[in-house]
Amino acid sequence: MNEINYNSMTEQELRQEIANLRERSRKAEQLGIVNEFAVYERKALMAEAYLVDLDTIIPGEMYRITGSPGEFFQVDYLKGRFAWGHRLGSNRFEEALPVSILQPMKVGK
Repeated sequence: MNEINYNSMTEQELRQEIANLRERSRKAEQLGIVNEFAVYERKALMAEAYLVDLDTIIPGEMYRITGSPGEFFQVDYLKGRFAWGHRLGSNRFEEALPVSILQPMKVGK
């Protein structure tokens, strides 16, 4: 399987890749191939991370986590396309999340 370098893709190429991955994910889900579904979903999230302006992710700020209602993530620092930090109420267990799943707390940002 050839590896794709999302960093060298244009916005249009990234959007097309995300659409392709979502379609493959949907088909895998329909066929009940759970592990394949999960792989395509994660790849799509990583491709989406390259569409995020990293200047909008601010260390020290709290963000909502897409797909996890009621869960919040405090960013400590960025490394590549990942935000490192901890979930609120998690005993400060450090983890990395793709920046594509972080949503600002303030509405309208």
